[in-house]
Parts: sequence; C-alpha cells; structure tokens
Amino acid sequence: MSGRLAITELIGRKRDGGELTSDEISGLIRAYVADEVDDAQMAAMLMAGVIRGFSTDEAVALTEALVASGDTIDLSGLAGPTVDKHSTGGVGDGTSLVVGPLLAEAGCQLAKLSGRGLGHTGGTLDKLESIPGFRVDLEPAQLREQVSTVGLAIAAATAELVPADKRLYALRDVTGTVASPALIASSVMSKKIAGGAGHVLLDVKVGDGAFLPEASSASALAQLCVSIGQRAGRRTGALVTDMSQPLGDGIGNALEIAVAIETLQGQRGGRFRELSLDLASAALQLTGEAPETARGRVEQLLDSGAALERFARFVEAQGGDPRVADDPWGVLPAAPVVRDWSPGDGWVASIACRRLGELAGQLGAGRQRQGDDVDPAVGLDLLVRVGDQASADAPAVRIHARSDAAAERVLQELPELLILTDEPVAPPPLVHDRVGVA
Repeated sequence: MSGRLAITELIGRKRDGGELTSDEISGLIRAYVADEVDDAQMAAMLMAGVIRGFSTDEAVALTEALVASGDTIDLSGLAGPTVDKHSTGGVGDGTSLVVGPLLAEAGCQLAKLSGRGLGHTGGTLDKLESIPGFRVDLEPAQLREQVSTVGLAIAAATAELVPADKRLYALRDVTGTVASPALIASSVMSKKIAGGAGHVLLDVKVGDGAFLPEASSASALAQLCVSIGQRAGRRTGALVTDMSQPLGDGIGNALEIAVAIETLQGQRGGRFRELSLDLASAALQLTGEAPETARGRVEQLLDSGAALERFARFVEAQGGDPRVADDPWGVLPAAPVVRDWSPGDGWVASIACRRLGELAGQLGAGRQRQGDDVDPAVGLDLLVRVGDQASADAPAVRIHARSDAAAERVLQELPELLILTDEPVAPPPLVHDRVGVA
C-alpha cells in the first residue's frame, strides 16, 4: 500500500461494487497496522464493504491478512488431534466448560483461547475466574505444556495474537460496521487459525439472545466460517443453535460454573446437557470419529464421571481450587441476597433472552465496556423454558444480587420478560442447522 491515492482508489472500487485482490487486502491491513492508513479511511472501506458486500475470496484474504498481523501458536508437537470450539455468544452458554473436558477425555488436545463478556453475553474467562485461584494468563509455552499433560487449557489470547483484528473490531464497533458476515467470519476464524488447532467446531447462535436473529443469516455465516477454515487447511464444522431463550439455568459467572459442574456430575439434564453432547460429538466427527459412534462415546464419558475428573485436573492445573468439582457451592462465591419470582400459572410462550442477559449484567455479572469489573456471585437462575408449565407455587426466576435494591429493580421488570399462555406451546428446536458435520 503506497500513499493516500492508492487507498482512495480501493475505497472507490469497493464503493462501486468491485472486488479487491488478496494482495490489495493484505497490503491494506499491513498499512493500517503501520498507521499508513488512518481510521477515517478504513472506516470508509468497511462501510463500503458492508453496503456492497464482500465475496468469499475477500473474506478468506482478510482472514489471512489478520492472522499474518501477529503471532501464531504452534500445536503441531502435541499428541492426538488438536481441537478448538468457539461460540458466537449468547446467554447462559457455558458449554465449553463441559465440552472441553469431554473432548480431552476422548483423547483430543484442546487449547482454547477465550474472551470476556461484553453487553448481554457472558465470557468464558470471567466464568472461570469465579473459581478461587484460577488464572487465565498463560504464555504460549505454558498453554502447550498444560494441553500436553492435561489435554485441556482455556486461556486469554495474548496481545500479539491477531492484533489487527482487535484494532479493526474497535473501529467497527464505533462505526456501525459490525453486522457484516465477511467481517464477523474473518474476525472469528483469524483467531481460530492463529490458535493453531487442526480441527475447529463453531457454535453459531441464532435468536433474540444472539447477534444474529434470523436462522438463514446464521446458516450463511456458519457456511462462510466453515469455508474459510477449510481453505486454511483446518477441518471445520458448525452447528447453528438456538438462542431464543437462555441455554442453561444460570446466567452469571459462578452460577454458570455450577451448572456446568452439576451437568458433569450427572445431576442436570435439559437443553444445556443435550447441546454439550451435540457439540462434543460433532467435534469428534471432525477428528474422524464415525457419526454413529461419536454421540454414544461422549455420553459414556459424561455418565461415567470421567469428564468430571478431567475438569478437576484442568482447574487445578490453572491454579484453581479442584474441590469445586465435588462441591461447587462450597467453593464458589455466593450472593448475599436471593429472591424468587413466579409469573403465575400457565404455559411459557416466550422469554426475552437478551434482556435477561442484560439484567444479569446490570446486577454486576457483566460489563458495559471493556475493562469494567464483574461480580462473580450475582446473576439469575432461569428455572423454566419455553413450553414448560409454570406454576404460581414454584419460582421461575431466582435473583442473586448484591443488595435488596438491586434485586428489586430486576423484580419490577420480570413480568414483561416471561410471557405465559393458556395453551401448551412447543419448544423451539435446539439445533437449526449443521454444516460439515452430521
């Protein structure tokens, strides 16, 4: 990239519906990172692309350029297939805490670089840090060593990993250019490819609590991500899964750790358990396991308690208290104020998923901007789902708050968020689409 004229020509071509070459895109990203292209010019390019659309070739080229902007992690020396699993974000979605131990127990090597929660969605790192002593700041060598010995590590990405994506995402966030399939896919897949795993499973969420509300858009994004991963030489698949209502009972950090542990203990069923098994089975298929045996294998590993033992080893390896695997609430922080709420009698017709996530955040479980502190103890328990029969005698939502005033603010809003009907309601499907896996 040389000079102001070249970038102006590229912006104009994209504005007019033209396509950029791989060399042009890589040069553009290099120049942006080197401050030879300013934010105003890059914002104009992003907006032109959002309006006109990016091709698959452009999305692939952008992904490659983002990966090339920083370090990558080499997992080639690990024994067993290397696997990564990524969710596009939702409410009550702590499946990585179950899927990771299941895959490690099945012989996979899972090195997962995760993020923190923002807005209505939770972050895996925040959840794990609710376990006393747990540390997420692993250097690449520490990450590889732990995966080699335990089969599983979940850590924060270093600043040197895909730095161009961090800068580009911050610009997209303030310029209204987040909602582009190509930009979303390149952001997701650049981090997965830089993370080094040879097999990548994506959980693309759809519904009120997801970033994509329409199933067709979510399927298109899943297809694009899988195409990018496969062209990068990674065996990649995706499930498009429901986020029209919270997935697990807990919405909050310690609450979601407890749900995951109780699932590993065999004490919980429902949609959270089913999706965890679906995701683990799909990931095994990517490594060569036959579809007809993969599901039974992960069910056996869960029901036998083997995955729970692996979870305890993983927690201990990263400095956390492993007793949490036996007695979650003997270790995890608990909120001082607990209040129950019921909507009355009737069938649950709809749940305002996104707003429940936002309310948990307002209690302190999430952050409104990067750098905010989170309270690990607070949040919500959602004790019913769409299609369930609610009763005035049983709580539908349990509030875990730091103060009575905070709990009361949530109580005032709940009647608008959980709607009942007099007639039975069919629950929504858990998995809407599968791409690259059975």
